[in-house]
Amino acid sequence: MRDAVAEELLGEPRSLVVTLALTAFMFLIGVDYYAGTLGEVPTVLWPLYADSAVAVALGALSLATLLPTVGSGDPVAETPTNRALAYLHTLSFVWLVQFGLWPLVSLNLAFESYVIAPDAWIYYWGVLGTHLCFVGLALLFPAFGRTTRGALAVAGALGVANVVVDYWVGYYPPLLYEPGVGLALATLGIAALSVWLASRSFRRLDEDPA
Repeated sequence: MRDAVAEELLGEPRSLVVTLALTAFMFLIGVDYYAGTLGEVPTVLWPLYADSAVAVALGALSLATLLPTVGSGDPVAETPTNRALAYLHTLSFVWLVQFGLWPLVSLNLAFESYVIAPDAWIYYWGVLGTHLCFVGLALLFPAFGRTTRGALAVAGALGVANVVVDYWVGYYPPLLYEPGVGLALATLGIAALSVWLASRSFRRLDEDPA
């Protein structure tokens, strides 16, 4: 089922380009969301701070690796892979799932504040809808990608680093409330779930632990 959907959405040059264009659009929206506060965050921490935008950028990179295969007319599932691509696709998957699910928790912890806020249709319903699209996109990646234990370990370590930067150092995404321990623990749980799902969804590149 997954492979058939991936072939339908990504297996033709036109549909792949449209998907890339939509991904680029979501990236620009994400950049706009974080742009006003990036100046308050050390540059080296931007990738962990602007997490949703980075997730979409990684997803776009993963999709771009399909261009040679799709352009040649080969099935998406036959896209060549290697260790570097296994790391890219794994991290893209984990980041998209993690930050696709994160708003379900973060926004609903202050549900009333968001649904009565001006432009709630964008900042609540719009955010939830677009971020769930992250998850749908990520679930297609195992149709053409592979993973390794090393890639899963790196993705997990970055998930923990994100929680540290957001909730211990204090550089969390713009919210309408001050997050506490509950959101930090929930974010850590979502990160663990995302890595577990990647482990279950991707085929292994080989048995090399790196």
